[in-house]
Amino acid sequence: MSDILTVALIQTDLVWENPQANRKHIEQMVSSVTADLFVLPEMFTSGFTMNASHVAESMSGESIHWLKSMAKEKQAAFIGSLVIEENNNFYNRLVCVEPSGEILHYDKRHTFTLAGEHKVYTAGNEKVIFNYKGWKICPLVCYDLRFPVWARNAEDYDVLIYVANWPMIRVAAWDALLKARAIENMAFCIGVNRVGLDGNDYEYSGHSSAFDVLGNRLDTIPERKETVEVLTLEKSHISKYREKLGFLKDKDNFDLFF
Repeated sequence: MSDILTVALIQTDLVWENPQANRKHIEQMVSSVTADLFVLPEMFTSGFTMNASHVAESMSGESIHWLKSMAKEKQAAFIGSLVIEENNNFYNRLVCVEPSGEILHYDKRHTFTLAGEHKVYTAGNEKVIFNYKGWKICPLVCYDLRFPVWARNAEDYDVLIYVANWPMIRVAAWDALLKARAIENMAFCIGVNRVGLDGNDYEYSGHSSAFDVLGNRLDTIPERKETVEVLTLEKSHISKYREKLGFLKDKDNFDLFF
């Protein structure tokens, strides 16, 4: 267990539907980086594609094997989403691979209907909390950001992480909602988004960022550029303001049903 967690935010361009090229490029970007946790964008192997059958892998496929290798080499956890085929269904699946080789996963709950994601990918129905180095981490994917009830901090988590392919045309919403999620859940909130053009000519400007429990921005990541930034999170910051302000104690209680 650690009171300090270092997190590397990987803001990268993605080669359209080319897992091998993307894995190689990310490996080069992080070659000299040291952190406890590396966060990659949504669909980091392919970009946000609806051509699932072309890029889908299994949970024993090359990209999972690569993540295991990277996690072992870096002695760090890796988080990112990719297209997984399982039981004749496609999932936009976020995986967390630890140095031990243990794999945890979360299937994107809110499929992006505007792009027809709901017609291709099966939505998840379970919120997952990862425990890593004594930190409770809530991982979510892109469109999930628009739905605060799903992110609600009922589990006393420490860090909320969004991986995304969030287009530049709506990036103002991305900026505002990340900050809001940090404030309302009194947790560190991290969003990692891609840059560049995808295969459908949608442009992404990044705006990867991190906020503390009061909504203060912690990073200095430039927009529209590939970059890696390592941030240091301290648990004392969370406990100080949760105890002092007590906002989470006043939250309403309710249940979700599917």
